[in-house]
Amino acid sequence: QVQFVESGGGFVQPGGSLNLSCVASGSSFSLYGLAWHRQVPGKQRELVAVATNRHTTEYADSVKGRFTISRDYAKNTVDLQMTNLKPEDTAVYYCNVDDPPRWGADGYWGQGTQVTVSA
Repeated sequence: QVQFVESGGGFVQPGGSLNLSCVASGSSFSLYGLAWHRQVPGKQRELVAVATNRHTTEYADSVKGRFTISRDYAKNTVDLQMTNLKPEDTAVYYCNVDDPPRWGADGYWGQGTQVTVSA
């Protein structure tokens, strides 16, 4: 069974840093990008960063230059290093494939990890 387990969230002041980690299991994931998404209550889930199956990375404009995604293709883990955090980064962060509805993974969201950026 496909499963994503996120960890590493927390509370940080503006300008601070956090590292998130995700372990993906139940599939080889070699054909898919692994990604971090985030969601604020009342808003749609947003794609934040992708580590593609072609060993490239992609970022939402709002996090470019501040967030770095890294993926261990052998271990099926994906990390997100977040620096210069802003209050608008506050959200629950989830990992999944890059396009869950397209790849049939929309039913496999984990519990996510809360990131709160506040003074």
